[in-house]
Amino acid sequence: MMRRLGLNQGHPAHDSSAQDRTPGVTGRSGKQNFGLRSIRHKLTLGVLLTTVTALLISGSIIIVYDLGDFRERTQQDLRTLADLMGQASVAALQFDDPGVAGQQLALLHLRPQILAAAIYRSDGALFTHYAAADIEPAVLPERPGTADFRSVEGQLGLFQPIQFENELLGSVYLLADFPYNERLLRDIGIVLGVALLALVISMLVSLWIQTRITRPVLRVTELARKVVEQRDYSLRAEGTTDDEIGYLVQAFNDLLSEIGRRTKALESGNRRLAEEIRERIEASQEVGRLNAELEQRVLERTAELENANKELEAFSYAVSHDLRAPLRSIDGFSQALLEDYKARLDDIGQDYLSRVRLAAQRMGVLIDDLLNLSRVSRTQLDREVLDLSSMAEEIVAQLRESDPKRAVEVRIGAGLSGYGDARLIRVALVNLLNNAWKYTGKHSQPRIEFGLRDADGRPSYFIEDNGAGFDMTYAGRLFGAFQRLHDARDYPGTGVGLATVQRIISRHGGQIWAEAEVDRGAVFYFTLPQPPETITGDG
Repeated sequence: MMRRLGLNQGHPAHDSSAQDRTPGVTGRSGKQNFGLRSIRHKLTLGVLLTTVTALLISGSIIIVYDLGDFRERTQQDLRTLADLMGQASVAALQFDDPGVAGQQLALLHLRPQILAAAIYRSDGALFTHYAAADIEPAVLPERPGTADFRSVEGQLGLFQPIQFENELLGSVYLLADFPYNERLLRDIGIVLGVALLALVISMLVSLWIQTRITRPVLRVTELARKVVEQRDYSLRAEGTTDDEIGYLVQAFNDLLSEIGRRTKALESGNRRLAEEIRERIEASQEVGRLNAELEQRVLERTAELENANKELEAFSYAVSHDLRAPLRSIDGFSQALLEDYKARLDDIGQDYLSRVRLAAQRMGVLIDDLLNLSRVSRTQLDREVLDLSSMAEEIVAQLRESDPKRAVEVRIGAGLSGYGDARLIRVALVNLLNNAWKYTGKHSQPRIEFGLRDADGRPSYFIEDNGAGFDMTYAGRLFGAFQRLHDARDYPGTGVGLATVQRIISRHGGQIWAEAEVDRGAVFYFTLPQPPETITGDG
């Protein structure tokens, strides 16, 4: 049965001391110490920072506004008072009566903030003055200044002109106490007092938020710790709220259920995997034993094959020697009869002897082709970079010497290179070029080309002619031994050449194929391994 942990508000599911441990330290009980990283501290810090920021901004605005208003009101009062003093002194200036003007200024003792005052004639001479009890008259300027305010060391002065019917009679000067710094300190004190009260209220609000929000979250955190430590996914959190915290608790419980289900499935899978590993180890051991037996059999069969190859080579040599001797005798005595007894033989007899001799020669060529075909499968490859262009030119030169009456256009790509056994590749080129030479024999303008081009998306060598061609229906028989697609009376041959070529190309890891049309020529493509340097050619 699943166990549930209480998540009711106001009833902590764990010791409250777990909230005040050193950051990042795990105690003996294994509990994670979040310290200042706790969500409780983060919420408290967030509320305090928000409150302090708002107070700083609002307090600064209030202070700036109050100081500006204080300055503006003080200046307005001084300007009004200066106007009154000026108008009251008009008659005294007109009749040059300083006493009357002095009496007017003496009334300023009713305004304690006025420190001193003076009236100047229009020529700038001092007419009369007033000074508070603790102020020396020396603070008054000797000459009047411009109509503007002057603020010096907590005092604010103002010169105001005295006019009557647009006539300048003089000017009045007022010096007032201007406690700007005291006002600033008072405002700062008020703001700090309000800020302290607001911080206290914020702390109380933060404690209420912790009770409503952080404690349920901390209970879920404690449950998560127990799940991690005990690996017990049957534990469940119990929530009573229907807000986001309640949804979090439900999602957490669903997550525990899914983890428990997957853990059981994983454990079951691990058991099956362990069983499969054991079975595979046993199978691997069995495969190793079978491989050892197979290697032993391969060694035995290899030895048998080497012995068979040696016997086959000896047999080939014996066949070559034993068959060539009677063939040479048949050919030699037939030639002797034709030369020495030609007069005694009629045309039919001479024709029979010529046929005997031709058959003996064809038999000799067939023996040579078969021996070459057998050697291709047994000869060890000696690979090297080959100049295929030069090799083809030498073969074509030999064909021209053997048949000087024919005029064949032969084009060989420059710089063609390949990688393989020089002797075997020469045999392949001899067979392919000889076939092209032979099957263009009945064309009025024979043409043969050897080069390199892309075929089926890969670089391939090709030998192309415009000769007799063949029907692609029978292309599958093309590279079989003794397979011919043309009458031997039209194009003589043994039918072994292309089989030899195919075996040579296969031994080099390449491929060979052909494309043709009857009476429109044929193209033989073949591939070879790439040499250490890139194959080039103008093919």
